Amino acid sequence: MSEPHPQTTLWILTEVYYPEEISTGYYLTEIAEGLAKEHSVKVITGQPKHMSRGLKAEKHEIRNGVEIFRCRGTTLDKNVFIFRLVNMLTIGVSVFVRSLRHFRKGDRVMVVTAPPSLPVTTAIACLLKGSSYTICVQDSYPEILIAVGAAKPDSLFVNVVNHINRWVYKHASKIIVMGRDMNELFAAKTKGLDIPIITIPNWADLDTIHPTPRNENSLLRELGIEDKFVLLYAGNIGHPTDVETIIAAAEKLLDRDEFHFVFIGAGVKKPKIEKTAAGKALRNVTILDYRPRSEQIVFLNACDVGLVALIEGMWGTAMPSRTYNIMAAGRPILALTDQGSELARVIDEEGIGIYLTPGDPERLVEAIIEMYGRRDELAAMGIRARKAAELKYSTAKAVEDYAKALTA
Repeated sequence: MSEPHPQTTLWILTEVYYPEEISTGYYLTEIAEGLAKEHSVKVITGQPKHMSRGLKAEKHEIRNGVEIFRCRGTTLDKNVFIFRLVNMLTIGVSVFVRSLRHFRKGDRVMVVTAPPSLPVTTAIACLLKGSSYTICVQDSYPEILIAVGAAKPDSLFVNVVNHINRWVYKHASKIIVMGRDMNELFAAKTKGLDIPIITIPNWADLDTIHPTPRNENSLLRELGIEDKFVLLYAGNIGHPTDVETIIAAAEKLLDRDEFHFVFIGAGVKKPKIEKTAAGKALRNVTILDYRPRSEQIVFLNACDVGLVALIEGMWGTAMPSRTYNIMAAGRPILALTDQGSELARVIDEEGIGIYLTPGDPERLVEAIIEMYGRRDELAAMGIRARKAAELKYSTAKAVEDYAKALTA
């Protein structure tokens, strides 16, 4: 790995960071601490506002070699739209002011696309202070807003956002994306700007997650479903997730006593599926609250098949990071995702499951029954999943790739 100039600082700007446990906070913490072993790394972030909302972290501290500056900002419930906008505004202003105070000429900056306004204010701060910046795309806007129905493709709002984004991309040193579909999307979005686009996938938490014997799983015993064919959805239950199709499939399989569906997580759609499951008396569905990362080895192994579900139109906008941890647990995957998505490509390339078009409960039922009929093949799929996670989706490989991208 090449060394930066001695006076160069690498800044990472992200809305969420340690001790926040949601995926973006976890991954950015791992990246920063991995890079800090050889480089000067500083982080500007906010207070926990998601799974760790209410927890107050130090405004300034050094943790594992990373100097952390936590800015003031509201931490209202992100599932309420107006509260989310207020959070975005307050943290945006606070991070911008902090950036102007600390950035120096020649510093390098990596900014995450959450909230979507953060790259804009960071670009302004970098241009004013003579710093260079790289955009780390965890979610692509406005495409994700279009997919969830919050914006129309031909609207004035979308046109304005695309125009502003082009300006931000134009001045960026590089753009880092999470998958090949996202790389293709951004190649089109930045056409004519000659900006390098680098694909660095997220990774599996291989140190704490590994396959464990099904007959020893405490959660399966706790729920009394050891004898069921269990399908597990664990993670965010937000707008971009197609949990409705899973619930509809569960209803269609209600008379098949061998199947059981478990949901673990939080998000704006969770009350909806709870209401549906209760209203239709879906005894084959269990919905549990979010569980901390420290328990992943238990709940990710509490299934025969891991479910990943995105709504239609999410091609190129995001890659569900839970995919890699399901692989780390050595479980096959059944996914709802667009054809050609990074998720679909990984499943195909590694031979670790089935994917199908979102929004089709009948086809999902067929796929579940198909996987049940191929139960003797699932163990081999799981072994391939774990091996792929170890070879391609490790923390060490990702940090090395980030170091090359950010310090070259």
